[in-house]
Amino acid sequence: MILEEFPKIDDLHPFYAELLNTIYNKEHYKIALGQINTAQHLITKIGTDYTKLLKYGDSLYRCKKLKKAAMGRMVTIVKKQAPVFVFLEEVRQHLTRLPTIDPNDRTLLLCGCPNTGKSSFMNLLTRADVEVQPYAFTTKSIYIGHMDYNYLRWQVIDTPGILDRPFDEMNTIELQAVTALTHIKSAILFFVDLSEYCDITIENQLKVFECINPLFTEKPMFLVCNKSDIMTLERLAEEHPEKRAAIQQIEDKGVTVVQISTINKTGVMDLRNDACDKLLSQRINTKLHARKAEGIMNRVYVAMPIADGKARPAFIPKVIVENQAQNKYITRLREKNPDIKLEIDLEEELLDDYSTDYNKNKDLANDEWKTDKIPRFLNGKNISDYMDEDFDEKLKALLEEEGDREEAGFYDSDYEESAQDREFLNLSSKIKNKIIINNINRRLDSGNGIQPISRVSRARTRERTTTGLREKFASLGVDMSDTQKAIFTRTEKRARSQSSDPSAKLSAAKKMKLSQSRARSSSRAPRGEAGETDPEKRVKLKLLMAKAIKKKQTSGARHESDRHVYDLKPKHLYTGKRGIGSNQRR
Repeated sequence: MILEEFPKIDDLHPFYAELLNTIYNKEHYKIALGQINTAQHLITKIGTDYTKLLKYGDSLYRCKKLKKAAMGRMVTIVKKQAPVFVFLEEVRQHLTRLPTIDPNDRTLLLCGCPNTGKSSFMNLLTRADVEVQPYAFTTKSIYIGHMDYNYLRWQVIDTPGILDRPFDEMNTIELQAVTALTHIKSAILFFVDLSEYCDITIENQLKVFECINPLFTEKPMFLVCNKSDIMTLERLAEEHPEKRAAIQQIEDKGVTVVQISTINKTGVMDLRNDACDKLLSQRINTKLHARKAEGIMNRVYVAMPIADGKARPAFIPKVIVENQAQNKYITRLREKNPDIKLEIDLEEELLDDYSTDYNKNKDLANDEWKTDKIPRFLNGKNISDYMDEDFDEKLKALLEEEGDREEAGFYDSDYEESAQDREFLNLSSKIKNKIIINNINRRLDSGNGIQPISRVSRARTRERTTTGLREKFASLGVDMSDTQKAIFTRTEKRARSQSSDPSAKLSAAKKMKLSQSRARSSSRAPRGEAGETDPEKRVKLKLLMAKAIKKKQTSGARHESDRHVYDLKPKHLYTGKRGIGSNQRR
């Protein structure tokens, strides 16, 4: 389970593979999973070996001892892997807390030195609500937020700050940002603090930009000069022209330089729109130059109609134009007529009896048409297409024609009944009457007076008695006068009781045994009534038992009433061929 559920680094996207390597060290991760795999094979081998030894166990005790020894060796192997399990558990918990990032989705990636305003910019664009503090390395891991632009879903990634030092000397927090910059196709927004409130000079911030610039190949880049409410580019050119010149050199290389302020929110939306548009155009161009796009473009043809040069402006009613000139955009009905009754007034008066009438305000030639029950359209068809001007006259003529036919006997049946048909009908009625009479007689015969009595519920009386036997034979003409001492009249007599003569010589043990009277043994209750004495509860328990076992009965599964026929032929004694030589098994 552990080996299957943990991700395989070689099968992951390069971004996630590099992120795992940065956070957990890929070698340690693979070694840990390898040790678990080795332990699994060892435990499987132990189980196989001891299973083979079980067939030599001559008793249940020895088999249990073998089982105990196998479990002991398995537990020892698992205990030795305790540090590995602890490491993998930490990795599992950290993996569940990682943000879900789609490397192929439309992405804006925010990077730069610590405390330059990346998280504040992300909070303005998304609802991520990242923590913002006035000290460096507030963001210690990658955060992700989502936004919509041009009806498309975008993801914004906030990376930890990067310091001016080589890649070999960067810590885990900085390497996460480098990993995202390397493997995610996105628009890069590199933030620079012009006010230097982040305790890093502009020169060092630009050095960091030059250091990671090779990672920005074929990606839209923006140099975002943040905190313009404190220091602007114009003021920087006046006070520190050498710093402005350094920024100008980067701008000359084709990098877009934008100044914004997350406090005043100036330039934030413009930066977002420019970055999204550039990334969209780049992604579209990339897809157009792909091989698949050629076949698609060959099937697509956009026809543009030839323009005639005529102007076709939108039609605006004259009343609307006049109202707009007088700044009257809403005309209230109560201003014209204070006594007018609106729909809200009717609703307040009628309360639950109010229903909206959608037809009363329609502008029709005749007001009676507003309450016409015949709709204009029904099931997508125009009712007027099926109406005829002479419909009433044609209907009247049709009804008159049908009346004439009925009077002339057009619809009367001319069937004549033959003698054979009458014979069949009489026979059929006799059969039906006979069936009814038989059913009535059967119900009368099986009435309450002669219902069959079950042998179980019937009183257990003696049916075969000597008196009955004499009467039966006497009725047949047999003389039964001298049968008082016949064998069939003899019954089994009670055995003679123990003599109560005090002079009888009995042992003390015998006397004690005879002095104790034997109590009458209690009759055993039926199996169905042994567990519960209350008859109502017994009925309820039977219903519950039937309900519980119904699913198994319908599916054909085994249940309590099934009988298992044990196979007394162990496979290891009855498999294989009899080889040449001494036979050990058969």
